[in-house]
Amino acid sequence: MSPLSFPVPLDGDPPSTGAALYAASGGARLDAVLVLAHGAGAGHVSPFLTAYARALAGRGIDVVTFNFGYMERGRKTPDRAAVLEETFRRVIAGALAHRQAHGSRLFIGGKSMGGRIATHLAADAERWPEGLSPVSGVVVLGYPLAPPGGRSKGDRVSHLKRLRVPTLIVQGTRDAFGDPDEVREAVFTGGVAPPIDIHPVAGGDHSFGVLKSSGRDQEAVHAEVQDAIAAWVRARI
Repeated sequence: MSPLSFPVPLDGDPPSTGAALYAASGGARLDAVLVLAHGAGAGHVSPFLTAYARALAGRGIDVVTFNFGYMERGRKTPDRAAVLEETFRRVIAGALAHRQAHGSRLFIGGKSMGGRIATHLAADAERWPEGLSPVSGVVVLGYPLAPPGGRSKGDRVSHLKRLRVPTLIVQGTRDAFGDPDEVREAVFTGGVAPPIDIHPVAGGDHSFGVLKSSGRDQEAVHAEVQDAIAAWVRARI
């Protein structure tokens, strides 16, 4: 399956960014488009993101990936959150307008930082662009609760407690940015109960990698995660 590359216009530097549509394939096409953002250190053509985009497309979901502006410029340091959020919104508009993206239900998400920015958008409904389809769900592939060995700069939890959109957080039990129990404890304190499902990956790290000593097949681990994501999306259509 070859993705369809297309540009998304931006307002600034760069004037546009690259995106790719992985059209749904297989016999069970779902009525869904999932816009997936990359993590802080790797763009949308990273092996992890392309593998998940292809796998989810093979499970019936139209998937769109893209580069944030800093990655398109060849920089290593992410832009400010507000800039990342605006780029994400523009890509969503471009994805929904693509003539070969057929899903009518919109899901957003991403890997690590990209997933965190997706939760920002979903939690800030007041700034959702007029005329765009509402978000049906958010899919986070490894939530970066806190950097390994230290505290995060800024609050990464409060907005999660404000979420009213169904959200799936897939989290490895060996994730150095926070394991499933730590994410659950951070989110569900203070008597709040946002619609967040946490799917643990036994023995998985921040990218769901498992140790060889576990005896588990790595490809099978990823396939289980991809099946779980597709089932979760299907249940919300």
